[in-house]
Amino acid sequence: CRCFLTLYFKIIMIVLCNYICSFSMAHTGTHSQPVRSCLLLVVVSVCVQQVHGVWPLPQQLHQSADRGCLSPQRFSFTYGRDSAAQTGCSVLDAAFKRYFSIIFPDFTKGSGLLMLSVKTGGCDGYPDEDSDESYNLSVSEGQAVLRSVTVWGALRGLESFSQLVYQDDYGSYFINKTEIVDFPRFAFRGLLLDTSRHYLPLHAILKTLDAMAYSKFNVFHWHIVDDPSFPYQSRTFPDLSNKGAFHPFTHIYTQSDVMRVIEHARMRGIRVVPEFDSPGHTQSWGKGQPGLLTPCYKGGVPSGSFGPVDPTIDTTYKFMESLLKEVKFVFPDSYVHLGGDEVSFACWQSNPNVRKFMEKMGFGKDFTKLESFYMESVILLGSIQDSKITSIVWQDVFDYHERIPQDTVLEIWKGEKYQAELSRMTQAGHRVLLSAPWYINHISYGQDWRNSYAVQPQNFSGTEEQKKLVIGGEVAMWGEYVDATNLTPRLWPRACAAAERLWSNEEKTLNADLAFPRLEEFRCELLRRGIQAEPLFVGHCKHEYDGL
Repeated sequence: CRCFLTLYFKIIMIVLCNYICSFSMAHTGTHSQPVRSCLLLVVVSVCVQQVHGVWPLPQQLHQSADRGCLSPQRFSFTYGRDSAAQTGCSVLDAAFKRYFSIIFPDFTKGSGLLMLSVKTGGCDGYPDEDSDESYNLSVSEGQAVLRSVTVWGALRGLESFSQLVYQDDYGSYFINKTEIVDFPRFAFRGLLLDTSRHYLPLHAILKTLDAMAYSKFNVFHWHIVDDPSFPYQSRTFPDLSNKGAFHPFTHIYTQSDVMRVIEHARMRGIRVVPEFDSPGHTQSWGKGQPGLLTPCYKGGVPSGSFGPVDPTIDTTYKFMESLLKEVKFVFPDSYVHLGGDEVSFACWQSNPNVRKFMEKMGFGKDFTKLESFYMESVILLGSIQDSKITSIVWQDVFDYHERIPQDTVLEIWKGEKYQAELSRMTQAGHRVLLSAPWYINHISYGQDWRNSYAVQPQNFSGTEEQKKLVIGGEVAMWGEYVDATNLTPRLWPRACAAAERLWSNEEKTLNADLAFPRLEEFRCELLRRGIQAEPLFVGHCKHEYDGL
């Protein structure tokens, strides 16, 4: 095919002429002239060059109607001479193979079009909170050039490039002349999976990481353990999963599994932030760690049930110190989520030893002070590790007026009045993550993605300096009613709304009606890539008829 064709017209003309002769005798006796009736049917087919969108929308995107043909047999990704990353860069070499298969699913190899230049190396490292994900992409006649500061920005640019390529009805590949200057609005764009309430097999987690990369999410918040089960197989405390998992062999994440998740995420520019939520949400912990949980009392005697972690004994903090040391060794990211939400005080109130401790500490009957004491101690344990942990905690920790380090990140999960909470937290000088409006495990009939799309994370009362403290947000998929059978269609494409809000310029992406055709197209692209994304509305995807 010839490259960069302009608008062309294909005219098919079918001329059907029927000669109809009718002869009638006029009363005058003269013959009438033969009547010739000629039917001319002209069918005009107009082929307008498509201008394909990108999800999430780049900060600056300029496209031309001019397009060029891509030949899979002649196409490949190459490194520019000035690129700090060259052949042998694990992240980009793998990305080249992955994206070639995504763009040309029916082909396995080709030679030369996109040239990549990365300013710095870092091919063997991990993405972190300071990673530069910016990139510039220029597609012109005969070539495309992708420039980035880091390999992580290069990954984002490759994703955008892959979405610009499309096929016509005859299977030919095209891409329009395009100029993109792009970078994320927020540094933290997360997605939470809950693997305690239902165990998610490894393949479901890896598939989710793939879809996250397609949407430019960059943090996997792994809510790995909770009340129902403890599937994380600890090196230091193996009984936690032996006795706390749904099944000690089939429903656990081995150290090898965890490493595989971390590496799969790294190769896609995604951080893995684990959550070990305490002192509440720990019923499964107690099965494998006797003495950790608080014994509940009824009528002055132990009832046989247990409450939150016991914050009054030294062994609790020795256990947490050892566990956090292992977590920091296993998970390379500097962030660890320590939870701190939804602590029931009833069991603490019933326990005479806890009440004596409260009196000794001068807490009176205010059990929020006891939780504050526990959380402050655990956060401190994380900060004195050889490699310092940056703690994330749920908003409850702030709401209880706890004395927490200034660098602790607060996450808002309560749905009501989150704007007021944003204002209070940032006024106190804390960095904040917003999750409350993106609990998409809650479902409703219709296009509920529009609710997520309408969220404005910095629309609260505060100074510009306060608003800079909102470092991002995340989509949450809690697992009460979600397992591997419905995880993917419940997540996608609904999570994509938050993905665009966290990446793109808000002023350019406030209109959901304008976004709908692009999201509908992206949903079809997810399906083509093997992500079983649910439909947005009535319609179909073009690729459904491939091969017929």
